[in-house]
Amino acid sequence: MGRSRRTIPEELLLLALDPATGTTAQPQSLDLGLAGAQLVELALAGRIAPDGDRIAVVMPRPTGDPTLDSALELLRRRGSPVRAVHWIGGPRLGLRQIYLAHLERCGMVHAVSGQMCGVLPTTRYQATDTAISRDIRARLDSAIRTGVPPDPRTAALAALAHAVGLGKHLYPGNEGRSSRSRLRDLIRHDPMGGLVAHAVMDVQNGVAAQPRRAAPGPSAAPGTPGGGGGGVRQTASASVSVQPHRGSMARAAAH
Repeated sequence: MGRSRRTIPEELLLLALDPATGTTAQPQSLDLGLAGAQLVELALAGRIAPDGDRIAVVMPRPTGDPTLDSALELLRRRGSPVRAVHWIGGPRLGLRQIYLAHLERCGMVHAVSGQMCGVLPTTRYQATDTAISRDIRARLDSAIRTGVPPDPRTAALAALAHAVGLGKHLYPGNEGRSSRSRLRDLIRHDPMGGLVAHAVMDVQNGVAAQPRRAAPGPSAAPGTPGGGGGGVRQTASASVSVQPHRGSMARAAAH
């Protein structure tokens, strides 16, 4: 997988990064969204495929992206298809820090050390090329504004942005209400993106016990869990300081 194309996890994290504060919105749910974004990216790369509400490895060959390949190897070790909701809700949190460190190594962000209340060490992240973030946002804005079905990558990104609660961060206030609604509706345009986005929302809502019969398709109604105006029990969008990255990527991915 070449580095000429940004991955969906990278784009989701850049969307969540506040350029003014260097912190991320929705940090708790963002870990879940990044786990789902990895599944979408692996599916687009032909490494995994949906099997009902489960995920099956169809090609274990590495992609060349270390963060994705860690996820692919963990999926391969399962030996049988795993429910998307169980994978996303599994004990593999910390992806936000892993991807922030990854983006720093790739030169997309740079870390700025500081202190909270003059005591607690913190790390904030600033994008090194704001044009990249503007391009990502422009793709979402275009899909929302024009109503033209977006490409699968943009549709999946929109579905995940909605699932983790970035709508109020991207389109705040009453004036952003219609844009948030259309962002939610984009979940219908990519089956894999819809599957993982619904899994992310199910984990947040604590309804992971019941399997879904099939991946959500184009007929999904706007009133799906988490749809429109706050049906999902999510925390309000807020920027919080990102603590320094602890441990290697390999250790974090293995937890």
